Amino acid sequence: MEWFSADGYWLSRLIFQRTLAAIYLVAFLSAALQFRALIGERGILPVPELLRRTPWKAAPGLFRLHYSDRFFVAVAWGGCTVSVALIAGLDGFLPLWGGMLLWALPWVLYLSIVQVGQVWYGFGWESLLLETGFLAVFLGTGDTAPPVLVLWLLRWLLFRLEFGAGLIKMRGDACWRKLTCLDFHHETQPMPGPLSWFFHRLPRPVHRVEVAANHVTQLLVPFLLFTPQPVASAAAALMVLTQLWLVLSGNFAWLNWLTIALALSVIDWTPFTGQPPALAAPPLWYEVVVVAVTALVLVLSYRPARNLLSRRQVMNRSFDPLHLVNTYGAFGSISRMRLEVVVEGTADPVADEGAEWREYGFRGKPGDVRRLPRLFAPYHLRLDWMMWFAALSPAYARSWFGPFTERLLLGDRDTLRLLAYNPFPDAPPAHVRARVFHYRFTDMRELRATGRWWDRTYLREFMRPVSRPLPPEREGRDTGRGTR
Repeated sequence: MEWFSADGYWLSRLIFQRTLAAIYLVAFLSAALQFRALIGERGILPVPELLRRTPWKAAPGLFRLHYSDRFFVAVAWGGCTVSVALIAGLDGFLPLWGGMLLWALPWVLYLSIVQVGQVWYGFGWESLLLETGFLAVFLGTGDTAPPVLVLWLLRWLLFRLEFGAGLIKMRGDACWRKLTCLDFHHETQPMPGPLSWFFHRLPRPVHRVEVAANHVTQLLVPFLLFTPQPVASAAAALMVLTQLWLVLSGNFAWLNWLTIALALSVIDWTPFTGQPPALAAPPLWYEVVVVAVTALVLVLSYRPARNLLSRRQVMNRSFDPLHLVNTYGAFGSISRMRLEVVVEGTADPVADEGAEWREYGFRGKPGDVRRLPRLFAPYHLRLDWMMWFAALSPAYARSWFGPFTERLLLGDRDTLRLLAYNPFPDAPPAHVRARVFHYRFTDMRELRATGRWWDRTYLREFMRPVSRPLPPEREGRDTGRGTR
């Protein structure tokens, strides 16, 4: 059917699919390299405990059938392997049904990981990857023309992503309406990048322009995605430029890159490539499946769409257990001060201020004031992100911070691999504590005089010193060295 196929978007599909496959690869790699310390059998929040206390319907996935660290390794590295195959274009050498199954495989594998990831996987870009990956299954492969309906569903997803983020800002912090949020945001964002210091030091009128441009891109431009070409392409291109600006100014895992992938699926490349190659007509079964999936997505879109119109709009919420259609948004409020939880240990037997306290170094979050922030995105440093939330409120760290420090006291190798610097390479510390500091970017004069990108001031205690856990045979008999 002519109404069903969009031959001119064959290159848009190709670019979108290869970009999505690369993002899948990063996501699976992040899971493979970090899971043991975070959610492994002996991790901070072990998966087996989660599975014992939650029902099937709450989080369906492969790990409901079986969980072991070895099985998780197979799932994560299997996802990496499939992602590489998709980047290489293996789906194009398979029949249509085979290509669809190949695209369904990383979606099932990553869904299974997210379902047991707990707070470490509670970020909006996890659901965004799953929703995007689900639609990619039905986009077609090889010499079959991409279906118009799925292309429109991708635009609907991009619209909800951008428009939802714009609305949550206008309904949230007053600084978005006053155009002043970026006076603080580059400094207080979860994980600054190597250029964030320079963005923060831009003149304030430039920050006003940044905020105004953001409002235009998120509140007005999304409607142009549903207009005829070339207007829709121009709108998508503007979104790509905005996302690249965000890539330069901070670390937001794969959120920006996945948004770019969605925007690239909108662009009509025909003016640059000429007539598309001859593509096969879609089989009837494929048309039926695509129509059915479209109907399912539209039905499931009711609650996310209602959320967009609600005065009590929520961010990053999944309304179904498979994360098929979700709501998105970010930074409804902006912190005016950057707070950081600094974790320290001491080998001294008495944990007082006279002890020699040494600081643990994290890979992404600010610590050493002389260290320029690094670029990690699209890779996701989950512990570093949660440390930012912990600094906002201890409530965000209630479930995991205690087990995390306990593993530092035990010298757990998997946990220490998540860090950039272990100040106790020979033996674990006798005590660990955590303190809250106020961090601010230095100005140019301070940077030249001291070589420090940050200035920090001690504010308060986050966790008083705790000592090594008691061996099981002494537990309950010796309270002098128990965790306090």
